[in-house]
Amino acid sequence: MITIIQILQVLIDAVTLIVLIQVILSLLVSFNVINTYNDVVRQIYTGLNRGTEPLYRPFRRILPDFGSIDLAPFAVLLTLRILSIILNNLAAHILSGTPL
Repeated sequence: MITIIQILQVLIDAVTLIVLIQVILSLLVSFNVINTYNDVVRQIYTGLNRGTEPLYRPFRRILPDFGSIDLAPFAVLLTLRILSIILNNLAAHILSGTPL
């Protein structure tokens, strides 16, 4: 059971890193620090957007529209952190032998 929790933790960490990279890249593109005229940048940007869009979509339905500010990545990161805390507590209970 601990192995499954550790695998889930690694997946949560990987998704968190991908979301953070997507947010940073999106900010760099929107402030014209880097542009999408470069093929490599455009492919990475498009790939990250396509990969994270299914995560953002449920939160965008729930969150109010703030115009150009997108709070869906923040909501995803918050949810991933909550899941990580729950998994850590579950692992602690399993290792200590105390009932939930």
